[in-house]
Amino acid sequence: MESTNWPPAHSDALRKYFALGMSYAEIARAINAEFNTSYSRCAAIGRARRLGLGTACRPGETTTPISIPALTPRAQPQSLHKLGERYKAMAKWLVPFFERVEAPKLRCVDADPLHLSLLALESGDCRYPYGGDGEGEAITFCGRPKYGSSSYCAAHFHLTRGPDPVPQRPASAAALRVVEAA
Repeated sequence: MESTNWPPAHSDALRKYFALGMSYAEIARAINAEFNTSYSRCAAIGRARRLGLGTACRPGETTTPISIPALTPRAQPQSLHKLGERYKAMAKWLVPFFERVEAPKLRCVDADPLHLSLLALESGDCRYPYGGDGEGEAITFCGRPKYGSSSYCAAHFHLTRGPDPVPQRPASAAALRVVEAA
């Protein structure tokens, strides 16, 4: 495929063939044969439009271009309020009715966080985050000593895991048989 920068001789040939009333496919074939190029029909159409030769009618047609009727404006969509009034009788079947339910009380922790930055945290500090809710609000971390192998202190560990202790994995029967055999 040739680049979009057509040499002047090719553009002059396009104008000449267009004036003769040839189709764009015929123009592309004639230019390719004359100059040993590989322009496509679409390349000839694009170059003709960039040269200002493209019209609404095909080359060779002597009739006036086809007039395209103006688009009719779309009707304005009804507002949601009007739609609600229109389908009020069916609304009880279309929209499910939900009863108001009280929100559960959130659990709180009695730990007093140190509000350390991420860079100030040590390897044994609690990583429970605070803040960051508002725009530009900094996020800080608890910073109290960690609980066991958890990333949180004891209070935040129980807050995130629930009040129940972590269940212990039961020993498998195979391990018990090995111990009994010894």
